[in-house]
Amino acid sequence: MSYDLAVWEGDLPADDEAAAEAYEALYEQYFESEEELRPTPRIRAYVDAVAARWPDLYGHDAQLYPLSEGLIDEASGPMLYLTIPFNRSDEVSAGAAQMAADHGLVCYDPQWEHLRPAAGHDDRV
Repeated sequence: MSYDLAVWEGDLPADDEAAAEAYEALYEQYFESEEELRPTPRIRAYVDAVAARWPDLYGHDAQLYPLSEGLIDEASGPMLYLTIPFNRSDEVSAGAAQMAADHGLVCYDPQWEHLRPAAGHDDRV
């Protein structure tokens, strides 16, 4: 079981509804198409930052299984679909959402259908 976040480049949607629409359109464009796109430099930098903060996220030896190498496979163009082990979701999702904001990226929670971090929402899972 996992907890997922979508992170992408672009303008911050006006509200959760607009974010849901943007998420669905971007997911279809970048993950449901046949074309594989290399991650953009900003998404790559974000992946590297997440991997540096949680190198053992999936329970592997960080020296043998660098997180950034596996996580970058979940990126396509300007979007990343981050799958977090549920037992680490509280810790990682809040930090990953804040890191996305720090990188000027949009972070959306498809389970709870809201932007993260966002005012008016409990940012814990």
